[in-house]
Amino acid sequence: MKRVNVLSMKDCAACRQCEVSCSEAFYKVYDPDLSCIRISAKPDGSPKVSYCIQCGKCARTCEQGAITQNAAGVYMINKKKCVGCGKCAEVCPMQVIVFREGAEYASKCVACGICVKGCPMGILEIKES
Repeated sequence: MKRVNVLSMKDCAACRQCEVSCSEAFYKVYDPDLSCIRISAKPDGSPKVSYCIQCGKCARTCEQGAITQNAAGVYMINKKKCVGCGKCAEVCPMQVIVFREGAEYASKCVACGICVKGCPMGILEIKES
C-alpha cells in the first residue's frame, strides 16, 4: 500500500509548507482547508500531522461506489460518480478528506508526494508497505 508517512513528528516545525504545496497543486490557492494533509496542535502545543492512512473507511461508506482502491493501495475518488454528499468526509478518522458544503465532489490524498517535496524539514515520505 502506498501512503504518506511521517518520519519524525517531533521534528515538524509546523511551517505548514506541506499544506501550501498540496492546496496550491490541486486548487491553485493556499487554503489549509483545501489541503489533504493538515497541521494542528496537540494539547501540549506540539505539532500534529494528520494525513490519509488509506484505511478505506471512506470507500466502505460511499453509497455511490465513487471511492475505489487502485493497484498501489491508494483509495481514489471518481469525480464523475461522486455526488458531493460529504459522507466520506464525515467518517474519515483523520479528518483529511476535502469537502465543502455545496461542492460537486470530495477529494482526498492520492499519495502523490507533493507534500513530501514541500516539507523543508524532510520529515515526510511516501511509504510502500
